[in-house]
Amino acid sequence: MPCLTAEDRLLTTRTLGTRISQELDRLGPGLRKIIGNTGWLMIDRVARIALGLFVGVWVARYLGPLRFGSLNFAVAFVAIFGSLTTLGLEMIVVREIVRNPSDAHEVLGTTLALRSAGAVAAALIAVGAIRVLQPTDHVAFLLVSILSAGIIFQAFDTIDSFFLSQVQSKITVWAKSVAFLIFAGVKIVAIKIHAPLWMFAVATAGETVLGAVGLVIGYRLTGGHILAWRARKSRAIQLLGQSWPILFSGLAIMIYMRIDTIMLKMMRGDAAAGLYAAATRVSEVWYFIPMAIVASVSPAIIRAKDRPDVYYSRLRSLFSAVTFLACVIGSGVALASNLIIRTLYSTSYSSAGPVLAVHIWASVFVFLGVAQAPWDISENLLKMSLYRTIAGAIVNVLINIFLIPGYSAMGAAIATVISYAISGVFANAFHSKTRPLFYLQMNSFLPYKFWEGAA
Repeated sequence: MPCLTAEDRLLTTRTLGTRISQELDRLGPGLRKIIGNTGWLMIDRVARIALGLFVGVWVARYLGPLRFGSLNFAVAFVAIFGSLTTLGLEMIVVREIVRNPSDAHEVLGTTLALRSAGAVAAALIAVGAIRVLQPTDHVAFLLVSILSAGIIFQAFDTIDSFFLSQVQSKITVWAKSVAFLIFAGVKIVAIKIHAPLWMFAVATAGETVLGAVGLVIGYRLTGGHILAWRARKSRAIQLLGQSWPILFSGLAIMIYMRIDTIMLKMMRGDAAAGLYAAATRVSEVWYFIPMAIVASVSPAIIRAKDRPDVYYSRLRSLFSAVTFLACVIGSGVALASNLIIRTLYSTSYSSAGPVLAVHIWASVFVFLGVAQAPWDISENLLKMSLYRTIAGAIVNVLINIFLIPGYSAMGAAIATVISYAISGVFANAFHSKTRPLFYLQMNSFLPYKFWEGAA
């Protein structure tokens, strides 16, 4: 290829910019708004993952396995109860506002009232539960109390549902990102001044509080008035009647994701929970990849539902692609697990290396589980997803009870891989409606050019 002069490169750049501008002009304003909204959400997700891993590792190095385990136990414990604050209402609120814009104030006011009550109840239950389960652990009680106070402000995420309905997530991203950046800085300062453990719980809760304040300010700046919202009992009954399956699904998912850390702390102590948390932070950082892929290809798969050959070809391509990526990531991380842990966390976390080498393989089944979302939607089998999640959570708890006493964090990692395999793949084999999906998932492990059939 001939070398380009500076003038040639400038002309090429301008030409490309003009072409991009022309293509964007051809899109309708609604589609451009959706693309922009999705872009803001993706930027927020990637930035949080990158900076969150950086700050999280720094905090882990400062606290050491013992105190890091105490903090992650409290975060996991409160997160399970915190799932009750949503009441499963997020997307239902979006749908109701989109369908009936004139009812927006009533829907938002009723949702805020319901979520506020749920948040207060969740906080009180969390504090009461830790007192009962760990009556002599005053550190855990203090951390859970601080974090529980923070989850009360999650009720203001009701405003986020409004911005989603208006395709204005940029405001939410700004509000949450500013809070995230400020309290990431607070955590760094806390490390520098050798702050006590409870300060990191305050920073975590403070991020939630400031994010809520940012949402309120953002809503006001766009012309909204929270005082104009109103709550109605009949609307509350209607919303809860539709949201309870989503509520239980969210609770099952949170138990599924957090129970390992809680059981490790209660059965083997804070240090074991800290080592496990260090390993899982590295392992779970990859989970955004299948979500991004599925979000991109789902429309093409769903549109092909009436053309079975194309439909199954695209599904096979998707499964093969995510399996290939997960295996590449798993192999690389497993081989370098000890080096990764020592480099990121220091030698005090060396025991987390083998745990990471095992836990990373859960990503194969996570990727496959996420990739089946287009199938669930196309076949109208979303309830099956709830059943699979509940089954995985039960299996996870049972295997943890059996393995953690003897194998500590390694036992929890093994339990995670097995339970994810069951919920993400093997549970599909036990029902006639999902058995074809199971065959597709298993075939993805066979040599296959995953780009074939993607057209």
